[in-house]
Amino acid sequence: MKYWRETIAVTQRILIELLRRRRSLIFWSIFPISVLILSGFILVERAELSLADAFGYAAPSTLVGAALFFSCLGGSVATVVAEREQQTLKRLFISPLSGTSYFLGIFLAHSCIGMGQTLLVYTIAAFWGATFKGSILLGLTIIFMSIVAYVGLGFILGTQLARRIEDVNALVAAFGVPLLILGGAFLPASLFPQNLINIAKYNPIYHMNEAFVGVSSQGHEISQITSHFWFLLVFALVMVVGGWLSYQRMLIVERRL
Repeated sequence: MKYWRETIAVTQRILIELLRRRRSLIFWSIFPISVLILSGFILVERAELSLADAFGYAAPSTLVGAALFFSCLGGSVATVVAEREQQTLKRLFISPLSGTSYFLGIFLAHSCIGMGQTLLVYTIAAFWGATFKGSILLGLTIIFMSIVAYVGLGFILGTQLARRIEDVNALVAAFGVPLLILGGAFLPASLFPQNLINIAKYNPIYHMNEAFVGVSSQGHEISQITSHFWFLLVFALVMVVGGWLSYQRMLIVERRL
């Protein structure tokens, strides 16, 4: 119970700070909505799809590519770096709060943000007639694994490569934008030449996108997305372990300073 109470307390603090920074919350809402609308109407015009089919295809790509990437990966990097700059970790050492609870609290907070964006994106998509065609449980599983992977990677980048808040945007842009494009977040992977598809198979965002698009817009079962699902599961587990080890290493460094 101790860890649970501490984890909830950390989660509440991060979410309350986000609510106080209304500008960031508004931007995190505007960005996926604008990407969804642009992608949907481009597909209507160029792919000659109906509004419902176009937005049904655009919604999962927008969610895992645009929304969850910048909120869960970029947000977790920014949180870790800001906590170091604000000396929050120093205060952690003299408080009864455990490092495990702090780590899990950040995970849970960004999971809540991710689920909020999921509701936002699919509410807008539903306005244009889109429907979720596959298993809701399988879809939620893919979303959860994507959030876990992003937050775990965010811990690795935030603890090992970023030192100041100013580093966050450059870091996310340098690592993220090429991976997003190659992952099919803004342009369907079906339009890629074969050599790019061969490269994309090593990109976790490609597997997130293909798995979720298949379930959401095409009604695929797990047997039809097996390779994408297992790649994402393994990647998420590796990112959790890597994020935890990076976090522990950061704590050791912070104690010495």
